[in-house]
Amino acid sequence: MQVVLLERVEKLGQMGDVVKVKDGFARNFLLPRGKALRATKDNLKRFEEQRAQLEARNLELRKEAEQVFEKVNGEKFIVIRQAGDTGILYGSVSTRDISDAMTVGGFSTHRNQVQLDKPIKNLGLHDVRVVLHPEVIATISVNVARSEEEAERQARGEDVTQTQDEDDEDVEAAEFFEDEELAPAEEGAEEAEAEPADSEEETPAG
Repeated sequence: MQVVLLERVEKLGQMGDVVKVKDGFARNFLLPRGKALRATKDNLKRFEEQRAQLEARNLELRKEAEQVFEKVNGEKFIVIRQAGDTGILYGSVSTRDISDAMTVGGFSTHRNQVQLDKPIKNLGLHDVRVVLHPEVIATISVNVARSEEEAERQARGEDVTQTQDEDDEDVEAAEFFEDEELAPAEEGAEEAEAEPADSEEETPAG
């Protein structure tokens, strides 16, 4: 299907470009969200008539987005989730969860503005893109943790996903090296105790 873009669409084109896209992408995304029109003769004429108005509106929205960008870009937001010892979440963090966390943090966003390349399914710090405007995209850090305290530790760079098995291995290793260090000292002590006995036996009777 050929469409005329009403705004910049990443990896597709700029406002006013006539591009060919898959029918499903046009029907499910571009057309219902007002990002494009079918490239019919009437629609192209209508676009040209409204082009100046659309460009002025786009410029206004971009300036507003740039102001938000200055405040939100690089910001950190915490999302609390349950997870196992290895850090795998019981579920995943969705775009709605991130949008809600941003709202709590004082930034009003819609879940559709949050872009995830893949679902977040583990604890840790995750960089997430937020589309404030087709031409203004911010990057935020989402700190996924089991508690506020754990989030603070992760923010300091600590690894909170060490398992009990690893703890046990560390203890066993410590005990092993400790035993190895004591062994030579014990053997030396036995030899020291044995030497006086030998010297007494070799002393001639007076």
